[in-house]
Amino acid sequence: MTKRPFKADHVGSLLRPKRLKEARAQYQNNTISANDLKQVEDEEIERIIEKQLEIGLHSITDGEFRRSWWHFDFLEHIDGVEGYTPDHGLEFEGIETRAHNVKIVDKVKYNPNHPHFDHFKFLYDKVDGRATAKVSIPSPNQLFHPNILNEDIYPNIEDFAHDIAEAYRQSLQHFYDLGARYIQIDDVYWAGLTEGSQKVRGRQRTDEEKVQARELAYKVINQAVQGLPDDLILTTHICRGNYQSTWAISGGYEAIAPYLFKEHLDGFFLEYDDDRSGDFEPLRYFNKDAYAVLGLITSKTPKLEDKDLIKQRIEEAQQYVDLEHICLSPQCGFASTEEGNQLTEEEQWAKLAYVVELANELLGSAK
Repeated sequence: MTKRPFKADHVGSLLRPKRLKEARAQYQNNTISANDLKQVEDEEIERIIEKQLEIGLHSITDGEFRRSWWHFDFLEHIDGVEGYTPDHGLEFEGIETRAHNVKIVDKVKYNPNHPHFDHFKFLYDKVDGRATAKVSIPSPNQLFHPNILNEDIYPNIEDFAHDIAEAYRQSLQHFYDLGARYIQIDDVYWAGLTEGSQKVRGRQRTDEEKVQARELAYKVINQAVQGLPDDLILTTHICRGNYQSTWAISGGYEAIAPYLFKEHLDGFFLEYDDDRSGDFEPLRYFNKDAYAVLGLITSKTPKLEDKDLIKQRIEEAQQYVDLEHICLSPQCGFASTEEGNQLTEEEQWAKLAYVVELANELLGSAK
C-alpha cells in the first residue's frame, strides 16, 4: 500500500442515525442496557461500512458512532485524564456546546485497556481487508488547551509533554498491533495558535507564549510518532471547530505553517472550504515528501460545490504542492459531536460521493 492518504479521503465522523441517537438516549435514561446499546452501535457501524465501500471510499471509519464527542471520549480514558462537567460549554459561532471538558488528575500514562482499541478491532474485522480501516483520534496537543493542565501535578510543562507523547506513542503502537495501518490525529489546538486570540487563565495568550506553544506542539507530535513502524500511515487533521455547522476559530495558516509542517507525518488534512482558513500561500512551508489533503468540500452545508471552482482552487494550490501530492476531502467530519451538522444523511453521502467523483476527474484517481 502506498504510504499516503487516499486521493479521495474523509475526516471520519458521520451523522448519527435516528435509531442510534434514540438508543443512546434510552441507555442514558436506564431503559436499555449497555449490551443493548452496543448491539445497535454494531449494526449501524456495519451499515455505514458498506455504504462507504459502495460510494467508492478506500479509507473506512466507524463514523465515531460509539462516541459522544470526537475528542473527550478518547482523552478521558487515558490514565491521569478525567472528564468533568464545567459551568459552561465551549463557545462557537453563536452557539455554546454541551458542558463537558477534561482535566489532569494524575501523571499521564498509556492505558492498555482503552476502550477505543476494541472499537477499532470491531471495525477492522468488519472491513475484512476490502479497504483500509482508518483510526481517527484526537491529537495529544488537545491536552495543552488552556486550563486543562494541573500545575501541582506537572510544575514543569516539559515533563507533561513527555508523558503525553509517550502515552500516545504506546497507544499508536497498540493500534498498529491490532492491525491499524492508517491513523489520523485530529488537532484543533493549532487553530488557537494562529494570529487569532486565545485566553489563558482568563487573559489573552501573548505572542511570545504562542511561539513557545507552537514549538512545543510539533515536538510533542514528533515524539509521539517516533520509532513507529514504517508501514503505518500517519496524518493529521487541522480543524477550526465543528459543532452543528458552526466553527470556533478563524485565521489562516501563515503564523503556524513554519512549525506545523515540521511534524513528521505523511499527510495533512487542511481546512479550505471558505475564507476563514486563508489562502494557500502558507503551503510554501509544506514538506514536499508529505501529502496535502485539501478540505475544499464543506461538511457544514448540503449544497455541492461548483466543480470548476474546485478545479481552480486545486490549480492555485499547485503553486506550492505538486499535484501528485494533493488529495481531496471534506474540510471536517459531519458529526464531530453526536448532535451533527445541519444536513441529512442522504446529503452527507452525496457530499462524500462527490469527493470520490472529483478526485477521479481532477486528481486521476480516488485511491
